[in-house]
Amino acid sequence: MERLSQIDSPNTAIGANSSVAKQQGGDASAHHNVTDKKQPYISHQPDSYGHIHYRDDENAMWQALLTRQAEQIPNRACPAYLEGLTKLNLPTTHIPQLHDIDEVLQATTGWQTAAVPALISFGKFFKLLADKSFPVATFIRRFEDMDYIEEPDIFHEIVGHCPLLTHPAFAAFNETYGKLGLSATKEERWFLARLYWFTIEFGLVGSQPKDRRIYGGGILSSPSETIYALNDQSQRQHQHKSNQQPTPQPEHRAFDLLDVLRTPYRIDQIQPIYYVIDELDTLFDIVDSDIMGTVKQAMSLGLFEPTYPEKPVKI
Repeated sequence: MERLSQIDSPNTAIGANSSVAKQQGGDASAHHNVTDKKQPYISHQPDSYGHIHYRDDENAMWQALLTRQAEQIPNRACPAYLEGLTKLNLPTTHIPQLHDIDEVLQATTGWQTAAVPALISFGKFFKLLADKSFPVATFIRRFEDMDYIEEPDIFHEIVGHCPLLTHPAFAAFNETYGKLGLSATKEERWFLARLYWFTIEFGLVGSQPKDRRIYGGGILSSPSETIYALNDQSQRQHQHKSNQQPTPQPEHRAFDLLDVLRTPYRIDQIQPIYYVIDELDTLFDIVDSDIMGTVKQAMSLGLFEPTYPEKPVKI
């Protein structure tokens, strides 16, 4: 659900929020040939009262996405996410106004949202997180992009991430990440991106497979990946006994900061690897660790060999 994949300069324009992970990751080329051909997304601007007006088709897209997501998350999303979703009390028939989201975030963790264009600079992204403001691009995907969109839209940001911004550990992690990103070098940001990718975007929680749940917003805003991410060995055994075609299985790895920083990823396919933290409060432990010291260690060791297929080069 993101778009750019490499950093040309510290001022490179990026997509709101999760695009940082992709662009900084630099592990696979982006869909430049795809995005160049379609009409770009443009965020809506608020009126003089701070209200954003969305079209009927955009509200219908929100309703369709929210309805489909509600069918997927029971017994898959972590309890803290579901609690946060209840606190937000999102409207089902129209896109919410950001000030309504802010009321809940301010009352729980002191965070707020920040309406941004579809593209923002790295500096602004990190500064917003460091100031406990979560960037939200105020556009929603078109129906032809319902199943996949590289740009993180308002559905991804509000439904994927904001419920957990009511949780202290998740909120503290984002704030720390922003502060680290502000002072990091270009190369350090490449490695920091993998930390964001394998936690905030595509993280799992629960040391025991039977209790494992999703907390990553990139998964929770993707119905297909919400199902896929928790495919387990029992499903594979059932399929084998019934002679069903085996379903692709992701690899779950116990979270290790150094390993995470050295793991490459692709932005244009479902993930082959997910890192698992024991509990959501583990994010506090990560915040308290020597993240930048481990980044330097990862830089000296280099990346692991990728587990995903090499992207074909178009001629």
